[in-house]
Amino acid sequence: MNMEVDREALLDAGPWKRNLTVCVFGSFTTIVGMTLLLPFLPLYVEQLGVTDHAAIVQWSGVAYGATFFSAALTAPLWGRLADRYGRKLMLIRASLGMAIAMSLIGMAHNVYELVGLRLLTGLLGGYASGSTVLIAAQTPKARSGWAIGVLSAGIMAGSLVGPLIGGVLPGLISIRATFFLIGGVIFFTFLGTTFLIREDARPKAAKGSKARGGWALVPDKRPVVAMWGTGLLLMIANMSIEPIITVYVAQLVDAPQVTFVAGLVMSAAAFGSLLSSSHLGKLADRVGHWRIITVCLAVSALLLIPQAFVASGWQLILLRFLMGLALGGLLPCIASVIRHNVPDAVTGSMLGYSISAQYAGQVIGPLAGGFIGGHIGMRAVFLGTSVLMALGAIGNFVVEKKE
Repeated sequence: MNMEVDREALLDAGPWKRNLTVCVFGSFTTIVGMTLLLPFLPLYVEQLGVTDHAAIVQWSGVAYGATFFSAALTAPLWGRLADRYGRKLMLIRASLGMAIAMSLIGMAHNVYELVGLRLLTGLLGGYASGSTVLIAAQTPKARSGWAIGVLSAGIMAGSLVGPLIGGVLPGLISIRATFFLIGGVIFFTFLGTTFLIREDARPKAAKGSKARGGWALVPDKRPVVAMWGTGLLLMIANMSIEPIITVYVAQLVDAPQVTFVAGLVMSAAAFGSLLSSSHLGKLADRVGHWRIITVCLAVSALLLIPQAFVASGWQLILLRFLMGLALGGLLPCIASVIRHNVPDAVTGSMLGYSISAQYAGQVIGPLAGGFIGGHIGMRAVFLGTSVLMALGAIGNFVVEKKE
């Protein structure tokens, strides 16, 4: 009994819980900053001088996607620099960079500046991904699943709350003032990160200027590659219905309810993941991260099948919520498996590539969903995604057994 108490006290020692609190707050605020413009982006594009309806839609899509495009390209770089110069330093850079970029967006004079500043936001940002690297590296391995699950919940909460705030604030204080306000909030994240986060000393191997490449330091590369693929599948599964959801819901509900129900469908999976991520992460710490990943992928594959044959809006909302509950276990487990299978000196690099794979899924998912839904049929989107998730479950099961 005393040995168990001592073990628990040892795991709870150190600054990792305070680091987690700061990172959750910082990830929440920065994700809110990245997503709050969704409801009013077309209005802002119009304010910046674009008048044609088709052009407004086109530029809105380009401006929104620009941040995630540049973030996907730079995530491995920031991960590598975090390994070399410190993870806290990268969070300071990201929070200060986002505070400045968000404020500058409020000063844009035309749509070209808006797109450029959105690219800059993705380039300078990356606080949430940097937090994942810091928490995965600094948290005791026996608690990593729970800690990353809590962080994932904060990230998903930001993605849910951001559009809600964006739907209210511009009407109260104007669109430009909304950007200035969120920039100020993120500046508080910068201050908290600078003065409250404590980082353990980096492994000596990470400080060498001409050390071997990160990939060469990984003893068994199969688990890492499997996790990159799993992250890609997760985001494809989440995002594949985005282009078709409003049209699909229009077949299920009366016209006045379409946008409301479509919004609930889009939020249901994220809300389910928000509720389950920390619990599944904690369970994975006990029963094994691979096992949770395989089960979550298999359950998600099964839940996608009835989504193709629903007869009402509430059925689709319920199924997306249940799918979100299952998918909530994937992000913390992906990071934990990578954490357990790579040296500390290259944790940031490997997690950076994992985050890039997830960003790629956010791009591939909507593109594939829109193409398949338009050329084959909307049911094929759900069924095709189900097949991908099932293949992912089988692949992870096979890789785990070969370890």
